[in-house]
Amino acid sequence: MPKMKTRKAAAKRFRVTASGRIKRASAFKEHILTKKSRLRKNRLKKGSFVHASDMKNVRRCLAL
Repeated sequence: MPKMKTRKAAAKRFRVTASGRIKRASAFKEHILTKKSRLRKNRLKKGSFVHASDMKNVRRCLAL
C-alpha cells in the first residue's frame, strides 16, 4: 500500500506538540482590522488547540 500523503494546506496551518495535541492559529485576523479593537486584535494573536471533535479530520489531513 502506498504512503499517505500530507495535505500541504493543512501542514501550513497546524503544528503538532510533543504531547500530541494540535495547535492552530485564531481566525479573523487577516483583514478588515480597522473596526476591531486593539484588545480584540491582541487576543486574536494567541493561538489555541484543535477541538476534540475535529481532531480525527485534522490528523487524517496531516497523515498522522
